[in-house]
Amino acid sequence: MPSLFSSAAAVACCILVPTFASSLSSTGQTVVLDGVSFYVPAESVATLDASSLPRKVKAADLTPLTIISTENFGYSAEDFGAAVSNFTSTDDVFSAGFLESVFVQYVGQQSYGRRGFSPKLSNAENVTSVWSSAVTGNNSIPNGPYFVSSTGDVYEAWRLYSDFTGAFSETLFPAADGTFSILPANLPGQSLAVAVPSRLYYTKTADKPLAGVRLGIKDIFDIKGIRTSNGNRAWYRLYPPADETAVVVQRLIDAGAVICGKMKTSHFANGEVPTADWVDYHSPFNPRGDGYQDPSSSSSGPGAGAGAYDWLDLTLGSDTGDSIRAPSNVQGVYGNRPSHNLVELTGAMPLAPELDTAGFLTRDPLLWADAAEVLYQGNISFPSTHPNRILASGFPTEASAPGDELLINFLDQVTAFLAANTTTIDLPSAWSAAQPSNVTASLDAYLNLTYPVIIAQQQIKNVRDPFYADYAAANDGRKPFVNPSPLARWAFGESFPPTQLAEENRKRKVFSDWFSSEVLAPNDETCSDGFLFYVGSKADTKYRNLYRGAPKPPTGWTDAMMSTFGGGPDFVVPIGDATYFSNITQHEEKLPVTVDIMAAPGCDGLIYDLVRDLVGAGILKSSVAGRSNVGGGEVLLRRDAEY
Repeated sequence: MPSLFSSAAAVACCILVPTFASSLSSTGQTVVLDGVSFYVPAESVATLDASSLPRKVKAADLTPLTIISTENFGYSAEDFGAAVSNFTSTDDVFSAGFLESVFVQYVGQQSYGRRGFSPKLSNAENVTSVWSSAVTGNNSIPNGPYFVSSTGDVYEAWRLYSDFTGAFSETLFPAADGTFSILPANLPGQSLAVAVPSRLYYTKTADKPLAGVRLGIKDIFDIKGIRTSNGNRAWYRLYPPADETAVVVQRLIDAGAVICGKMKTSHFANGEVPTADWVDYHSPFNPRGDGYQDPSSSSSGPGAGAGAYDWLDLTLGSDTGDSIRAPSNVQGVYGNRPSHNLVELTGAMPLAPELDTAGFLTRDPLLWADAAEVLYQGNISFPSTHPNRILASGFPTEASAPGDELLINFLDQVTAFLAANTTTIDLPSAWSAAQPSNVTASLDAYLNLTYPVIIAQQQIKNVRDPFYADYAAANDGRKPFVNPSPLARWAFGESFPPTQLAEENRKRKVFSDWFSSEVLAPNDETCSDGFLFYVGSKADTKYRNLYRGAPKPPTGWTDAMMSTFGGGPDFVVPIGDATYFSNITQHEEKLPVTVDIMAAPGCDGLIYDLVRDLVGAGILKSSVAGRSNVGGGEVLLRRDAEY
């Protein structure tokens, strides 16, 4: 027999107070079924005929329940066993404890149903109470685990997980009116609890291609009814809950995705390093390797969550300079900076509108493409032909360091798969060899100030100044606290005249035009005349427990700037992991090896199509949650967490 323990306390008194009226409402309750914690929402999703309930169900306040639908009028114990086996293998919420009571609903032809439907489950294992009914399709309840009250009210079962990596800033629960509320539940372990519904409740359709997909949202995107922090505690407390959901989030909700919560970001989406820069909030923990590597930023929460939790399917981040790609690289998950302006960013905090984008981090490359079609809609298409030209930047020619062999083999495999002509490119050298007219400076010198000036001056105008004014008005002229990194960047931006912004955007446009002409050009047949591959990560260590110098503006050139300034797509794909010796564990551990794939602006679908084909050919595989992105394994931080 399963054990069910409720932590809800009953209120059994009534006090009359003539001077005011109080309001009492339920926020649901938490229960423990056979050692696993669940959140039971306050609102039921259906009501069963109380007169038909088994005596045992009528005698209990709340009873675990399994609902099964069938069109087979002769439903048998063998059919039931097959259904339970399927539930167990596909759903992390369902367990044998929910078989304490079973309701079988017949949804077949009602001419048969009127004769009385009675499943033959007398010899089914684990079942103690069974009842059945014939129902119409409109009145049927989705299959899966539930809890049923003595009055027949049916409640969904949402399993509680521990956010042991600290990836979430706030965990959420959806309301019937389309808003969200803070999850009123927790678990032991010094971490937030995250609630996820049974996967069995959802069926993917053409209208709901993301039905049941569990989604985490970077905390710069508004969600109706919830405060946005942008990584800053003062901002969170100053401004009211959002009255609208950001466009990018709403599209995913409309497609059936289930929002699990908001996920941590560094201050105002600026780059920050743990120990040195994170002050207002604690940086999430990268689950890979020894568990004490930098998760990178600013989409640090989405990256850590995607790498750590097999119960979390997809996370939404933003990328201005490298904010999705860097966390994807170090956590060994798939991630994309899309072509610029591929989706409207209303309801998202800006860093620099001319550079800001929204994209995903996920372990599943096929879900990645499906979600992209939802988010970017008609702005993404899938060409039927791949280009057979690859430019490779930074790839080793011989295996002399961790990850080298994986990188060499991957490039060779894709070259063979596409029957491609692969050549090496060094972008600074290519720039010097074919510079735009009237430009004599090196690439690094020409664009040295472009990124830090644009992001600083734009965020000063769009975020900092309005925030400072609103905070001062509400707090007797005081200034709010801001972490060291954005302060350093804003101060750098203020050291230049306002006209510098236009000058740096002019340089950005010069680079973009040059890149589209000399490196990755549009093509009528294949969208892009080629791909550009560059090395993302190869078991690179960046320990989070090291003290570093004061933050500096992000000047200079990196390969990540190619898409930031060029405006085209840049996708991270994990290709394996490599061994390093950890100075934390004093043991050999493994960290991800990844590659970035680029194409001409607007050719996002071309890369998604390539990734799908490479998965089909066995060259790419899904990433795995846990200590290794290839082999999984228990995250070292997880030992004391409750599941």
